[in-house]
Amino acid sequence: MDVNNTLLTEFVLRGITDRPELQVPLFLVFFFIYVTTMVGNLGLIFLIWKDPNLHTPMYLFLGNLAFADACTSSSVTPKMLMTFLNKNDMISVGECFAQYYFFCISATTEIFLLVAMAYDRYVAICNPLLYLVVMPKRLCTVLICMSYIIGFVNCGLNIGLLFRLTFCTSNIIDHFYCEILQLYTISCTDPSLNSLVVFICASSIQISTSMTIIVSYARVLFAVLNMKSERGRRKAFFTCSAHLLSVSLFYGTLLFMYVSPGSGSGKQKDKIYSLFYTVVIPLLNPFIYSLRNKEVLGALKKFIKC
Repeated sequence: MDVNNTLLTEFVLRGITDRPELQVPLFLVFFFIYVTTMVGNLGLIFLIWKDPNLHTPMYLFLGNLAFADACTSSSVTPKMLMTFLNKNDMISVGECFAQYYFFCISATTEIFLLVAMAYDRYVAICNPLLYLVVMPKRLCTVLICMSYIIGFVNCGLNIGLLFRLTFCTSNIIDHFYCEILQLYTISCTDPSLNSLVVFICASSIQISTSMTIIVSYARVLFAVLNMKSERGRRKAFFTCSAHLLSVSLFYGTLLFMYVSPGSGSGKQKDKIYSLFYTVVIPLLNPFIYSLRNKEVLGALKKFIKC
């Protein structure tokens, strides 16, 4: 769909695939994933709110991580489901920018929540006797608020720069949501400045936060290896392994998507990377953190009995 010498006001989302025979099966699959994602994350938030035993810094971070995951999935999946049914594959420029903005906020917030959780585990394992002193609820609240503030500022900058772009030729976005790098490929304005800002923001955030996580868990590893109790080592390992798995999935996909050379070229692999951090990771996180957590399972059993 091409329009010459006219500023476009709507985009067409091509979705994951153009094959008509796959639309309904994919709709059913992703609808089930979305429902499971929302039940898992909102259920985890409810359990943390309901059970007083879970009113600790660790679960305060975990509850906000579940909220960020629910927001990430909700910013992308409903529109993708409508695209599968070919009933509403059009999206206005304003809706497109808003979709990316809310996705970006939740994703950026999740990155800094993972950093806060890494610091929390470091304090809990390396300084257990001083845990409540070093990690009071007030500090947890500050760290959580800072995560959201950084998300608003970082994404506000990228969205603000989008308004300098014009779209006057092709309005087809070869993606299942308004991914910012795809918008650059169809822009009539030179997006070099936008691309540079995205690269600087994404790389600086990922490098600084990943280094913080690596340092935190390196010190945790040394502390665990020096533990005399085998039971203590096992408990510390299980506590940290879930977080490391979540961090590896999340950072790995974002690294390839926004920082690796050649990213954003509209290749099919970019859609696969995007599916991981918009659909798969929000689905897996509540189960990664809860199925191996005795306190969460205990809260769930107590709620079911009540």
